[in-house]
Amino acid sequence: MTGPAPTSAPGRASSGTGSADLSRCSLNTATVKRATLEKAVALAAEAGYGAVGLWRDRVQEIGADRAARVVADAGLRVSSLCRGGFLTAPDDAGIAAALDDNRRAIEEAATIGTSELVFVVGGLPASGTPGQGPRPDAGPGDRDVVAARARVADRIGDLVPFATEHGVRIVLEALHPIFAADRAVISTLGQALDLAAPFDAAAVGVVVDTYHVWWDPALRESIARAGAEGRVAGYQVCDWILPLASDPLLSRGYVGDGYVDFPTITRWVAETGYAGDVETEIFHQEIWDADPRDVVATVAERYARHVLPHL
Repeated sequence: MTGPAPTSAPGRASSGTGSADLSRCSLNTATVKRATLEKAVALAAEAGYGAVGLWRDRVQEIGADRAARVVADAGLRVSSLCRGGFLTAPDDAGIAAALDDNRRAIEEAATIGTSELVFVVGGLPASGTPGQGPRPDAGPGDRDVVAARARVADRIGDLVPFATEHGVRIVLEALHPIFAADRAVISTLGQALDLAAPFDAAAVGVVVDTYHVWWDPALRESIARAGAEGRVAGYQVCDWILPLASDPLLSRGYVGDGYVDFPTITRWVAETGYAGDVETEIFHQEIWDADPRDVVATVAERYARHVLPHL
């Protein structure tokens, strides 16, 4: 199984992209962080996008039922919901809290009409606040990355039956190794596929996020493996730019502004038969501070120039 294939779109691109087909272009709401869900959806529809990728904070502001109506009324699809995950807690209370939050995320995904729930699996238990130093009380066991990955596998197993009942797929996202300590102990697409392997492809898939995996020397083989196993559940694009921000999380750039080889990676994804949406997800303070309408136009133009020709 691949990600959801586009079935309809509000139209062709508006100004700046000529007659480019944006029916598979998806605006992740994190890219226009300051915009409400309603505003982000309206701008995406106006620009000719086919879909939006939603973050749970924006969904929760207005409720999942209303969010579903807003997207449907605009004629768009929901390509994915971000995010579930953070599964590495070693204690009973932490495990229970993680399972409870992820069950809510699964219900939200089902309500808003997407089958794809992206999981950022969580960093080491030693981490307190992401992006900051370890907790003062962290012990040696809290730095055990092998044990943390094993707990991720256990929690996925706990959640798969509930997700399957709701028609939602757990979509594992590998994050660049600089985020292994505080956000994701999965750093390669291959690791994500190994975690998914015990489960049906309809239950657990993977997302290819160019920002996180562009550097991986095994990327082509891992994308091909994901395709052969039917696990490509999403394709997210943004660029690796330098210099890194003081918070590396905010170092994503527009497609074409950095070092990622989008033609090659996009071809590799296309060769798997993936026919779903392509989300642009950018975390960058200057982009967040810009006029959301200009951001949406730039995202569409970069997609049309650097991604679309290679799909």
